[in-house]
Amino acid sequence: MSSASLASSLLCSSSASTSRSATVPRVTRTPLFSKNQYKPPLRPLRSSSVVRRSLQQEQEERVGPASSVSVASGERQEEATASHHVGGVDEAKASGHVGEADKGGQGEGDGEEKRSTDEQQEVDWKSDEEFKKFMGNPSIEAAIKLEKKRADRKLRELDREPDANPVAGLFRGLVKDQLAREKQRLELAEQTFKALDLNKLKSCFGYDTFFAVDVRRFGDGGIFIGNLRKPIEEVRPKLEKKISEAAGTEVTLWFMEEKNDDITKQVCMVQPKAEIDVQLEITKLSTPWGYLSAVALAVTTFGTIALMSGFFLKPGATFDDYVSDVLPLFGGFLTILGVSEIATRLTAAKYGVKLSPSFLVPSNWTGCLGVINNYESLLPNKKALFDIPVARTASAYVTSVVLAVSAFIVDGSFNGGENALFVRPEFFYNNPLLSFVQLVIGPYADELGNVLPNAVEGVGVPVDPLAFAGLLGIVVTSLNLLPIGRLEGGRIAQALFGRGTAALLSFGTSVLLGAGAISGSVLCLAWGLFATFIRGGEEIPAQDEITPLGNERLAWGFVLALVCLLTLFPNGGGTYSASFLGDPFFRGGI
Repeated sequence: MSSASLASSLLCSSSASTSRSATVPRVTRTPLFSKNQYKPPLRPLRSSSVVRRSLQQEQEERVGPASSVSVASGERQEEATASHHVGGVDEAKASGHVGEADKGGQGEGDGEEKRSTDEQQEVDWKSDEEFKKFMGNPSIEAAIKLEKKRADRKLRELDREPDANPVAGLFRGLVKDQLAREKQRLELAEQTFKALDLNKLKSCFGYDTFFAVDVRRFGDGGIFIGNLRKPIEEVRPKLEKKISEAAGTEVTLWFMEEKNDDITKQVCMVQPKAEIDVQLEITKLSTPWGYLSAVALAVTTFGTIALMSGFFLKPGATFDDYVSDVLPLFGGFLTILGVSEIATRLTAAKYGVKLSPSFLVPSNWTGCLGVINNYESLLPNKKALFDIPVARTASAYVTSVVLAVSAFIVDGSFNGGENALFVRPEFFYNNPLLSFVQLVIGPYADELGNVLPNAVEGVGVPVDPLAFAGLLGIVVTSLNLLPIGRLEGGRIAQALFGRGTAALLSFGTSVLLGAGAISGSVLCLAWGLFATFIRGGEEIPAQDEITPLGNERLAWGFVLALVCLLTLFPNGGGTYSASFLGDPFFRGGI
């Protein structure tokens, strides 16, 4: 995976191509902060001149020789903007030329001619596929400049319109005030978001930190290709300080690997810290609405656990029976969730990673399908990307096993005695994900259909509520360990194998869940849709994706993957519907 692709996944999705002999590599990605934002060029001026010549020829054909001066003026303005974003010695000067061209103190005739040319040029830009490719790399600074230019043009148009109609004049005044305020906000933002001068930053790299042999523009920052000379924990603080002083603003660094034609190179990506902070602020869930949503989902999950528990009561159970049978199951779920949440928060705090509120996932089938949260700060390294999800899943596994074994020791079996819950055979119909639970508590009937001694005919198989909570906790934890998107398993796969392999694993697992859904499994359908569409996509890259995880973490990953497969892979529990494509089980009697 190329460094550009890795870097752009922090900002959005990306694709990168390199051509060292003819052009500077061009990186395309979705705009960072606005769907309509301007995308500045990342090709050399030679490519932009071809586009400008094409535009100029079209303008001359439409407006004639008399407007050639205006077209040439537009050409010079575009050249100044392009040179600024390619990154050269005259970047600052180019910005000044753009500002001067925007202000334009020409006469009325020249203004009309220039306005007509600008409007036609915008139409050409929207239809010119080559220009769309040319404008493939987003820059916040360029987006702000374009929005300022558009606001100025709209203000000039409003000033030229007559005030014959008082109502129209009043409406036009309100629009002008709004545009004026927007322009002021853009001017303030322009002071914050400035593209970095890559020529100034080159001198910051050296033999004692990171030796850069090449550089290319990426957004408002750049990607420096070279190799590390010391460990990253020593290089990063020193290099960040030097680059921040040279750039005049704080920066954020990522160290990654770029692979082209089986050749691996190390890269350092530099971006203005202010832009990354804004991106994290936009996706932040630690807000009043976020906490309110977390509370609402928690209450809903408690309700689904209570409802799910009621389906396993023996016939004719009273409210006292419900309380005595369900409270242990409810307490078991809360214990598993609480322990795993504490372990996750402590591990994240160890690496200085901020977490969003935790959101419970309700389910009327298992009561709860786990806990999810987002990262609201940058991950320092791949170890953090690996350790945080491992802390949640490993602690959940251990707590679930402790609950199940404790219940077995106290009762002498999983049957639960007087306070047993009765798991109906329909609970397992067409649900291979639950075959592990059925394997442990025992089937309802033998191969001939005879009800087994431990089962109660017309009721189900008895099981201790605390043991049942532990068994369901193991299954739910395994569901979260599936290598899909931003599930805990997807994060672990990304840390272990990289983004390319993690994406393939995610796709394959989603296909398997889809196959289970077609066979009639409601749980496969629900979890497949949730994991693919709600938690799909890559996790944000770590700032250090070069330092290997080490053999100890590789062993942990192997153990967790093995436990996940053993608990979710059909274990031959024995109770399935007669037809592979039979009707799924929707809570009913026997």
